[in-house]
Amino acid sequence: MKLRFLGTGTSTGVPEVGCTCPVCMSEDFRDNRLRTSVLLHTDDGCTLLIDCGPDFREQMMRSHWFARIDGVLITHEHYDHVGGLDDLRPFCRFGEVPVFADAYTADHLQARMPYCFVEHKYPGVPRISLHEIKAGVPFLIGTTEVLPFEVLHGRLPILGFRIGGRLGYVTDMLTMSDYSYHLLQGVDVLVMNALRPTPHGTHQSIPEALEAARRIGARETYFVHMGHHAGLHEEISQQLPPHVQFAYDGLEIEMN
Repeated sequence: MKLRFLGTGTSTGVPEVGCTCPVCMSEDFRDNRLRTSVLLHTDDGCTLLIDCGPDFREQMMRSHWFARIDGVLITHEHYDHVGGLDDLRPFCRFGEVPVFADAYTADHLQARMPYCFVEHKYPGVPRISLHEIKAGVPFLIGTTEVLPFEVLHGRLPILGFRIGGRLGYVTDMLTMSDYSYHLLQGVDVLVMNALRPTPHGTHQSIPEALEAARRIGARETYFVHMGHHAGLHEEISQQLPPHVQFAYDGLEIEMN
């Protein structure tokens, strides 16, 4: 499997509009973070997109990649994770794009974008289909198993994913149950949110993310969903333990 980080920033992105802090003014490309999303190419030739935020169009232009998307996995319905769904239009040239979300998120997507899910669509509407999934119930995209599991974004239940048995993906988490930790045991690569050094009411801090990563024990862990308060990439990276690193936009990793 091959994983590309399309964006690694929090809901405001980095730089944040109007901010002149050292991170927002940094000339290091790793400190420029679009909203968090990844593209995964599976061993059976499928391509999965996890979340489709408002930067999706720009992310695709940067990636220079254009081919069929076999499934879009949605973690939750907040705008920074779904605001780019309409920009899937060009990818519908390859066929209908399936979108997978839990019932709560599916209801909100249908209310927010009703024109995408009516029976008789007008010309130009993206051809996307909505498929309800449930935490703890695995399903297949191609021959790759996707196992959704529940984490808490503050008090809001949202989804994380274990994909192909080898990749664990968690964003916007504050806490998760012992059972969800159990479901992540044995992953080779873990992607997990780490907002900033200090506590937050709905997201993990960097120390909390480090503890969660230690408990899961993946061979490699990549942090995402950082805000500008996380600090400069070059400086904060030096403070991390072995096999844990901050991802950055455009980073690609091969999972052999």
